[in-house]
Amino acid sequence: MTPRQRVLTAFAHQEPDRVPMWLGSSPEFWDKAKRALAISDDEALRIRFHDDFRRVWHREVGPQPLLRHPDATCRTVFGIERHGLGYGQPFDHPLVDASISRIHDYPWPDPTAIDVSHIRTEALAFNRQYAILGGAWSPYFHDAIDLLGMENMMYTMADAPERLDAILQHVVDYYFEVSRRIFDAAADAIDIFFIGNDFGSQTGPLVGEAQFRRFFLPHLKRLVDLGHDYNLKVMLHCCGGFAQLVPAMIEVGLDAVHAVQPSCRGMDLRKLKADFGRRIVFNGAIDSHHVLINGTLDLVRRRTREVLEIMMPGGGYIAGASHDYVLEETPVENVVAMFDTVEEFGRYRRS
Repeated sequence: MTPRQRVLTAFAHQEPDRVPMWLGSSPEFWDKAKRALAISDDEALRIRFHDDFRRVWHREVGPQPLLRHPDATCRTVFGIERHGLGYGQPFDHPLVDASISRIHDYPWPDPTAIDVSHIRTEALAFNRQYAILGGAWSPYFHDAIDLLGMENMMYTMADAPERLDAILQHVVDYYFEVSRRIFDAAADAIDIFFIGNDFGSQTGPLVGEAQFRRFFLPHLKRLVDLGHDYNLKVMLHCCGGFAQLVPAMIEVGLDAVHAVQPSCRGMDLRKLKADFGRRIVFNGAIDSHHVLINGTLDLVRRRTREVLEIMMPGGGYIAGASHDYVLEETPVENVVAMFDTVEEFGRYRRS
């Protein structure tokens, strides 16, 4: 099978030749891995790690606003400037006390200020050998937190739900239109609409099921329906413990959840596989925190085999780290051991 065939077979909840593999990493780990393995070419490194996926992105065009804060490390499309390690934290929350009219008057980004002309060519350059991920990342949950502040957003759900509704509508309208433009240009060269919202924490969902269904699920459905309208599979990156939310995700037609974290409360792999394994694809599940970062090579191989034994029967599983962003402190040899173990023991028997 080609990597693309392998992935689409798993998405059909059938058994391919072997379990598909997924590699996501921080730029720091990526550079460290290339040095450690004496590989200078990005594509060669993906091949060494048996990665069955490739990603294509749109480009923002037009003049970029000057940063308001001299210490800002990045700026989101919604004008939130951040500082600190990694993605950092917002300097401020501009809609924290905003009225409905002020929310509507906020300078929301223009979804036409993007370039999608290159996407189809870039995707087809892989000769349909790999499963191609595309579409806007669409982290609308996090954008609402940025605009309101986490604590204030929680109060707003109870005290002024119409304000949160208005913010989410504007945010998702932007992502919906960006992805629609991407798919109009290149859907025939893309396989999976990949989006990201971390609804879970170490101890369970960040919002209860009732609040999730009321405020956030309708917008997830909008994006899932958009992907399906273009005959794409839809996969959600969602960190943390979110087992209580999986039934709702399945109800709106979500095809896959990514970076399943077995160390979080409620994320027991055997129960997830038994309860939902025929209705949604699980991607990840090999513990990044306690195994890949801190474990020995023997522990990595043993835990990887244990995860395969639980998750691979019947298809519907993609092997990878339990967090997409493999961090720089992760030993390269442990990541190599994880993928090589999947290559050896993740093969399906043919009768």
